[in-house]
Amino acid sequence: MDNLSKLSILAADLILSEIDLNKFDHNVALIFSNKASSLDTDRKHQKSIDDADHYFPSPAVFVYTLPNIGIGEISIKHKLKSENGFFIFDEYNAKFHHNYERLLIKNNKSNAVLAGWVNVDEEVYDAFVYLISENGNLEHTEQNLIKLYKE
Repeated sequence: MDNLSKLSILAADLILSEIDLNKFDHNVALIFSNKASSLDTDRKHQKSIDDADHYFPSPAVFVYTLPNIGIGEISIKHKLKSENGFFIFDEYNAKFHHNYERLLIKNNKSNAVLAGWVNVDEEVYDAFVYLISENGNLEHTEQNLIKLYKE
């Protein structure tokens, strides 16, 4: 498993291990974003095909050359068959996240949303993941997301 998927699963597990997913009928959308996409793995894949004398692109590496694979791994582990998306921004985009997540709940597309920012670029790791639902402990606002991300 690549580093982005590992970080995504670890961050998700910190939240999902504390809740009963049956409460949400396992209908928990996954909306993640980052800046580097799957660049960390893309570099490894490129290195495996650069050397003509040792040309051996690994399917085990290639499969992780898409950033959404991490949310697929989360879905499999937690038996989620729900809306998901992975978006690329220069920085955490609280406005986008707030609007998208709010609409998923409002339009009954999901009973809850696990969302946030998971970024891996070489030795730089950054994760900010949260769960929203109709009955959350903190109001889901753009300002609250910005505040929490900066903490």
